[in-house]
Amino acid sequence: MATTTLRGSLRLLKQMPQLTYHCYMQCTMLQPPGPERTLHILVPFGATQWRHFRTSYRSNGKILPFKLSDIGEGIMEVTVKEWYVKEGDKVSQFDSICEVQSDKASVTITSRYDGVIRKLYYDVDDTALVGTPLVDIETNRAQEGSPEEDVVETPAVAHQHTHQEIKGHKTQATPAVRRLAIENNIKLSEVVGTGKDGRILKEDILNFLAKQTGAILPYEGEQQVPTPAVRTTASAPSRDKAPVSSGPTVAAPRPVFTGKDRTEPLKGIQKAMVKTMTAALKIPPFGYCDEVDLSQLVRLRTELKGLAESRGVKLSYMPFFIKASSLGLLHFPILNASVDEGCQNITYKASHNIGLAMDTPQGLIVPNVKSVQTLSIFDIAVELNRLQNLGASGQLGTAELTGGTFTLSNIGSIGGTYAKPVILPPEVAIGALGKIQVLPRFNTQGDITKAHMMSVSWTADHRIIDGATMCRFSNLWRSYLENPASMVLDLK
Repeated sequence: MATTTLRGSLRLLKQMPQLTYHCYMQCTMLQPPGPERTLHILVPFGATQWRHFRTSYRSNGKILPFKLSDIGEGIMEVTVKEWYVKEGDKVSQFDSICEVQSDKASVTITSRYDGVIRKLYYDVDDTALVGTPLVDIETNRAQEGSPEEDVVETPAVAHQHTHQEIKGHKTQATPAVRRLAIENNIKLSEVVGTGKDGRILKEDILNFLAKQTGAILPYEGEQQVPTPAVRTTASAPSRDKAPVSSGPTVAAPRPVFTGKDRTEPLKGIQKAMVKTMTAALKIPPFGYCDEVDLSQLVRLRTELKGLAESRGVKLSYMPFFIKASSLGLLHFPILNASVDEGCQNITYKASHNIGLAMDTPQGLIVPNVKSVQTLSIFDIAVELNRLQNLGASGQLGTAELTGGTFTLSNIGSIGGTYAKPVILPPEVAIGALGKIQVLPRFNTQGDITKAHMMSVSWTADHRIIDGATMCRFSNLWRSYLENPASMVLDLK
């Protein structure tokens, strides 16, 4: 009897693993959720071994901290403006992660890895420091390259492409297209991609080249000329037709009075303005005002406007103002200079990088047209169209916002006649243009005639620029605009 009982017990011990596993399979729904389920099986006769059975998928990927790399220009912090992903989203290389705003530009951060977003370190409007993680990405496999660097791209967008989401764009192109861009000295960030997800195609590069060289593009049906969303040109004369609205007019939201004080930290462009204007207060300014008769320029622009539109470019008055400034700077190079912090040395700038104060949804920014002394009026118009489109969508980069040597502020596009512009350090001069008005004036015969008049207000750094120099420059600039044919003699 004892022998039979012992044999039965031994037989039961041998069957315990199978019985335990059978019971486990019947009770899987009672197991708590998790990435791994573990089954503990007791092995008879005092063995100390445990076996683990995996009943669900477990990722072998590595979680990498995705850090904000150095954007350049001494930027140490940015404001997170928008997230394009959330925790749990799958991303691929070059997918947009978020948009950040520095005190100089708005850039889009894109991924360099394929994987899954596991953690977002910041909320919208939080301040992120350079070198700190933005997100954690769980990669699907071991990937080459350092995990410490992220990809920063300034999206190439055009405001006229309304069927595409502006903020989701990024610069994508095949190696062949990139090689074509390099061979023609073209920055991909300046080209509008028409391929899938904004990918830049060979045709986009060729079209960009055609516009840069002034070539007339082939007719493609009824093509509308793109109109910049932000108007930065001087107001047109009263006889000009008002621009036709492309859609219903959206009424501005009515202000709501809450009766409570509100305190907000200064961020982005506002914070940059504080630094710049504080530095500008150290400069003793000299002001000078005058008025310009633009009647001949108005007629000339009317003649050239249709030709420019046939090439896909909107021709405003600003290209003439900018080119006249460059021609004047050739005769008065001290206005295109800068001084060191101690005002002991003057640096005369070789390039005329003329900035244009632009009112955008993000605030006041000053992009500049590079090397105006080498550009034609049509070339300047092409570049202004590009800057206006980028400014309207908040996608101006550091390349467009830095390196300026002289500035014009077109406050007249909003209203007003005279102003007192503030110098943008380290520059030494700035001009503010008033609105164009049709006013009565006496001609050379003494008769009253209709004239298109515009006021201009100059501010110069009085430490190195005297009043006579500023006056002579203004007179020369005015003569080019009052008799635009005279510019032909000095154009290069």
